[in-house]
Amino acid sequence: MGEFADKLAAEKLYYQRAYLGSLLPNYVKSGNLGKYYQTLTDFNFLMAKIQHPDFGLQALIDDFDLVDDSEALTHPEYNSEKVEALNLIQAALWKSADILTLDKTQLAEQLLGRLLHFNIPAIQGMAEVAKQWKAAPWLRPLTSCLTPPGRGLLRTLNGHSDWVNAVAVTADGKRAISGSDDKTIKVWDLTTGKEQFTLNGHSSSVSAVAVTADGKRAISGSYDTTLKVWDLTIGKQQFTLKGHTNSVNAVAVTADGKRAISGSSDKTLKVWDLTTGKELFTLKGHTNSVNAVAVTADGKRAISDSRDKTIKVWDLTTGNELLTLNGHSSSVNAVGVTADGKRAISNSRDKTIKVWDLTTGNELLTLNSHTSWVNALAVTADGKRAIYGSDDQTLKVWDLTTGKEQFTLNGHSSSVNAVGVTADGKRAISGSFDNTLKVWDLTTGKKQFTLQGHTHFVKAVAVTADGKRAISGSFDNTLKVWDLTTGKEQFTLNGHTNSVQAVAVTADGKRAISGSYDDTLKVWDLTTGKEQFTLKGHSSVVKAVAVTADGKRAISGSDDKTLKVWDLTTGKEQFTLKGHSIVVKAVAVTADGKRAISGSNDNTIKVWDLATGNVIVSFTGESPIASCAIAPDGLTIVAGDESGRVYFLRLEGMEELT
Repeated sequence: MGEFADKLAAEKLYYQRAYLGSLLPNYVKSGNLGKYYQTLTDFNFLMAKIQHPDFGLQALIDDFDLVDDSEALTHPEYNSEKVEALNLIQAALWKSADILTLDKTQLAEQLLGRLLHFNIPAIQGMAEVAKQWKAAPWLRPLTSCLTPPGRGLLRTLNGHSDWVNAVAVTADGKRAISGSDDKTIKVWDLTTGKEQFTLNGHSSSVSAVAVTADGKRAISGSYDTTLKVWDLTIGKQQFTLKGHTNSVNAVAVTADGKRAISGSSDKTLKVWDLTTGKELFTLKGHTNSVNAVAVTADGKRAISDSRDKTIKVWDLTTGNELLTLNGHSSSVNAVGVTADGKRAISNSRDKTIKVWDLTTGNELLTLNSHTSWVNALAVTADGKRAIYGSDDQTLKVWDLTTGKEQFTLNGHSSSVNAVGVTADGKRAISGSFDNTLKVWDLTTGKKQFTLQGHTHFVKAVAVTADGKRAISGSFDNTLKVWDLTTGKEQFTLNGHTNSVQAVAVTADGKRAISGSYDDTLKVWDLTTGKEQFTLKGHSSVVKAVAVTADGKRAISGSDDKTLKVWDLTTGKEQFTLKGHSIVVKAVAVTADGKRAISGSNDNTIKVWDLATGNVIVSFTGESPIASCAIAPDGLTIVAGDESGRVYFLRLEGMEELT
């Protein structure tokens, strides 16, 4: 484990506590910032601190704040690169907080997944130690597959019992205030992630929340048609603002904290005096619900948007409408204003973001964007390439040696939901919501031909080991067997009473196993096209299926949160694998048939021992896992999630189980 870890492990728990608690403060007090830096870039120290029962993650994160960046840069042993390294490690810990709070053993994979691509010696050195640290099995990221510091989710705040509709953050960034359908407002400490207190008083959903610049008061709006002003020092209600005749959808507060502006489904905005709790005036002009409101920094203008597809600019001194901004083709849902008050930014259900000049009322530019799920994934038999299909109607081919994209396959007119690859790695077969399958040459990246016959979405595809046939499953409740030499349909397999979600084929190419929305699996004879038997046991949709290389067992994943292992000789269930907390959407099995890999909407990838039915290791990603595959070496795993992210992982430490 390393000299530091070995030394610490030999000591008693109370000594460990004293050592871990005093080490860094003593370095700072004595001015030994070189040692301070070395310690915070030592993976073994990080692991020891996070695992000690008296410290944990938050204490470790706080250690990085013992020295201010500006102070550090004046020290002879410091430079900007070292400051950056510490900031990146701390930010990576923040981003992994939700996962590490539940499972401290995932520190290595979380840091590697977020920091591998930073070419900073201290971080690369820490990464090398992290790679060697684990004595138990774990899934080591081969690339930076998790959101790096500086982007994306930091932490999840849990406590509301229903949808969260609105969030505001204090100006110092230390607290967040959230409003929910559970009728409450909660105040959160953003340093610790802990709830400070709950504000009760509304009789219906809280739909909007704002906070004054000094962080002392919050203003909430509700479906109960009222606003409430809260004292954030003591967590008590100050007064209720009444006047709207329908739900309050939006609220903003002026920089001086003296006025609030609310928007409502009654088509109006109201301006309120926060000293007296009285209404100052009503802003009328929208012809439909007001969805959002913002106020300029000088407090002189408010900007509102509405379901009437417009944005309006208001003079808060006179209450008069100044401008109407037209351009969106659907309801406008959100609006913001630049600090100088010269531009507004709006977001609409027409899937665009528009930037507006608040002096002239002219549209400056329109921004369009989208994200795509990774729906299907396959790995070539030599383990060198992965092919995945996405909602953006394409397939992408990745080099698993470098982790780089080789090329994109274009041709489908709707999302790609299934992909298979021939054993020689020369062709891929994709299935799409455009009701077709396409056969691709992976050498040239060109389409060979299109397989047509299904009358509804193609959801699943498998390829026989000899590369001569493909089997597809569709929302039309059927499977079809295709000749990949001629591109012709051989026959159709009928029997499921609902859509076919998954299909696998035995290595000898004689049988196919399908999973369906009818909660069953079926085993088919590919010589005769007849059903052999039905596998019943899942209590919900079967989303995924894989078969062992010897053709003796099938593994299925379901919406019922479980995997099941089936004996294909008898058609009987062998056992159930429990561990996922939500839908299981993806399953793969190693070439030796000893382990299964599953992906779930709970964001985890799990590796299972098929002899014992136990979980060997779990890796937590950042979005629901939609697909997974494993290379022939039984160690390299590729998985895709619904955000479009691809995870390249390697199963390490298996020698510990032998």
